[in-house]
Amino acid sequence: MKLNLQLFAVPFRRTSKTKKRMRRTHLKKEAGEFLTCPKCGAAIRPHRACAKCGYYKNEDVLHIKKAEEEK
Repeated sequence: MKLNLQLFAVPFRRTSKTKKRMRRTHLKKEAGEFLTCPKCGAAIRPHRACAKCGYYKNEDVLHIKKAEEEK
């Protein structure tokens, strides 16, 4: 009689909490980078256009109209 079992590697000893946590120390979230927009001073992500004023590298790329300009 032949059994169709798959045998996997089984650890010899149980991994302790300390060893498990030491292994996972680099698996954590990091805070993202934020820069200030040179035009309006809003916080923006690097290499992205500013959502407030629409500028990227001193060029108006989004053409956002302000409330003052519409009046």
